[in-house]
Amino acid sequence: MAVADNDAAHAGQAAPDLLIAGAGVAGLWLAVKAARAGLSVTLVERGNPGGGASGGFLGALMPHSPERWNGKKDFQFRALDDLETEIRQLETETGEFCAYRRVGRILPLISERGRLTAEDRVADARANWGGRFGYEVHHTPARGDWPNILRAPHGIVHETLSARVSPPGLLAALLHSLAMKPNFNLRLGTSVVDIDPQARLATLSDGSRLGFGHTALANGVDAFPHIARLTGLPIQAMGSGVKGQAALLDAKAPPDLPLVYDDGVYVIAHENGHVAVGSTSENTFDNPTDTDDKLDEILKRARKLCPLIKEATVIRRWAGVRPRAVGRDPMLGPIPGAPGVLAMAGGFKISFGIAHRMADCLVAGITGESAPETPQSFSVAYHMAKAAKAQTLQ
Repeated sequence: MAVADNDAAHAGQAAPDLLIAGAGVAGLWLAVKAARAGLSVTLVERGNPGGGASGGFLGALMPHSPERWNGKKDFQFRALDDLETEIRQLETETGEFCAYRRVGRILPLISERGRLTAEDRVADARANWGGRFGYEVHHTPARGDWPNILRAPHGIVHETLSARVSPPGLLAALLHSLAMKPNFNLRLGTSVVDIDPQARLATLSDGSRLGFGHTALANGVDAFPHIARLTGLPIQAMGSGVKGQAALLDAKAPPDLPLVYDDGVYVIAHENGHVAVGSTSENTFDNPTDTDDKLDEILKRARKLCPLIKEATVIRRWAGVRPRAVGRDPMLGPIPGAPGVLAMAGGFKISFGIAHRMADCLVAGITGESAPETPQSFSVAYHMAKAAKAQTLQ
């Protein structure tokens, strides 16, 4: 894997077919898919790969609820369905272990109304998930105190579509795959600070300039100011950052335990016996990487929810800022009025489950190949309309 130095960049590095800003899970998947398609790819990252919002350890891969089916839910379902195959290919290619397992998910039911709603969803899941994955309502948990039956007075939902993956493992596999590609170039310690779409030229923070065939903004919350400038909207109009905090526990838990989710609390048993717990959703915060009493409260709730982790030692605490686009759905595709500039931003809590499919869409748009259908609500134009409406209401 080549890493260009500053002198080489100034000396006239050849313009790549695709310049990618950001080496999180989105940018790495895009680089892998583009390199596999034969495109020359340069990836720039100001910090370490996966060091931003992708640097956590939750790894929950959960679907939206199966009722009121729409393009967004279908896109995510298909992505979750084929991610297992994508990861197996990565593992075979690189020898890395991503600790993926389709373990399913349990949702405690705390009210009779919630139970009735869940029962109504059984037929929706059968129709929209194609019968391959179950969505069932039970009176008690199937795994003893996972979760605590006292926290599920009206039973549980058990669905079998959800899965989990090790974020560090997946990022390592993506990086290893890219290291094997002669048409890939990684530049660390720099970032995109300006884009001239007409000249197809990007200015980097190290002072160098780099031409491109296409460029993709996959750099989390840092993508939003670029997109706002390119579309003529106020800075930050296209999205914002939401802080999340999580903890990793040494619980010696069985690796086949289903995910548990209850009112914003995630409990995820991983392959090595560790259990990840999260997460907060903070729209305002002072320090993006500090953990505090908000995480302590999540931990307290998680220990009550799953007594297996009641005495488990916390071995790591984490906080980071996740990108949420103004239209709430991910932002994917060409940016109007900016030839050759693409967005791949705003995945918020679902990026690990859909980034590979988002990458397929962008690469197909560049190469002219057949692409997965992209929901209209993912388009940058859709988000622009949302942003413009929000501005008029202020």
